Amino acid sequence: MINFFYEISNFQIQKGSSLINEICILLNNEGMYIGNINYIFCDDNFILDMNQKYLRKNFYTDVLAFDYSVNQYISGDIFISVDRVSENSKKWGQFFIYELKRVMIHAILHFLGYDDHHHINKEIMKKKEEFYLNLFQ
Repeated sequence: MINFFYEISNFQIQKGSSLINEICILLNNEGMYIGNINYIFCDDNFILDMNQKYLRKNFYTDVLAFDYSVNQYISGDIFISVDRVSENSKKWGQFFIYELKRVMIHAILHFLGYDDHHHINKEIMKKKEEFYLNLFQ
């Protein structure tokens, strides 16, 4: 099950069923199953508090993902800062929805075991993100 929750009142996902379908396609393509995935949309202050409290990091980020997957069933909580997504979309000249999908996919890829902490792994993960972004256009 994929759920959307909101910690901010001025944002609502449009065409949520389409985004859910795309995440289902991604997981199916990767040979995995949907467990319980929660996307929580928030603002910068909320995600900063989460980053400080749970990861001991003192900076804004676009997405935080907490993986609860078991075997082939992908589960977790994904916090997305709508403020950061908006800023990044402007910074990189992308549509907001494109950048939103990117971070949604990015978090799922982490749950699948992809890593972006080393240069080679980061390139692999980036190519996988691009593959799914292009597939879902």
